Amino acid sequence: MSELRFVRMGFGAEPVEYQEAWDEQRRVHAARFADEVPDTVLLLEHPPVYTAGRRTEESERPLDGTPVIDVDRGGKITWHGPGQLVGYPIQKLPRPVDVVAHVRRLEEALIRTCAEFGLETTRVEGRSGVWVLGEPKQATALGGLSLDLDPRLTDDEFDPRMNGPEYAPSNAGQRREDRKIAAIGIRVAKGVTMHGFALNVNPDNKWFDRIIPCGIRDAGVASLANELGRDVTIEEVLPVAERHLRDVLENADLKPRVIEKAPAA
Repeated sequence: MSELRFVRMGFGAEPVEYQEAWDEQRRVHAARFADEVPDTVLLLEHPPVYTAGRRTEESERPLDGTPVIDVDRGGKITWHGPGQLVGYPIQKLPRPVDVVAHVRRLEEALIRTCAEFGLETTRVEGRSGVWVLGEPKQATALGGLSLDLDPRLTDDEFDPRMNGPEYAPSNAGQRREDRKIAAIGIRVAKGVTMHGFALNVNPDNKWFDRIIPCGIRDAGVASLANELGRDVTIEEVLPVAERHLRDVLENADLKPRVIEKAPAA
């Protein structure tokens, strides 16, 4: 068991600019590498901002030229903003780092957080993050559109941003599709993690309609408030998320990634 501290940087009327949080991440990362501080989770809200991970394609960015901050995490483009709880766990892990195991631990803490509010969430194979599962594709979608022959599944050039609200990520719940409630994107440098997760508590999910969130065209986004049909605040969620993050991260049996040796020639 290792000590874990939480730093609440700013929320509500005092959100933290993305660059300020990124600078603080790097400062804490260096201190953690030098064993000057314990494992640390920075928690905050950002003003509205789009950030793009290393795998983001040009076709996934806003069509109107809205500025995007390119960052050194994994994953693709996403949005951060009011109503979203953002967490940056800066944790020293045994090398070689098992990145997948770290992501799974963050997912587990967020799944438990959602469950405490009465929302069942899960993982989707091949897609990181925490998801609310939808119904089979034969369901009738928003506006009566049938997605039996969903063009997003067969046309690589299909762009949901140019085809009306029937395909908008923010309307995935009305279409009863899979929808992501928490995104995860991390970086590991010198055995210490950076970046982390964004849990949609009560944001305006229409911000996601200007991009291809996480590069996924055939699913959408969700929030605790929308899924539960009631107001849920960051203030309510914060202590619950902290408790589950502490339980999962402090009590994890940290092991280095297993490297399979190539068979002898």
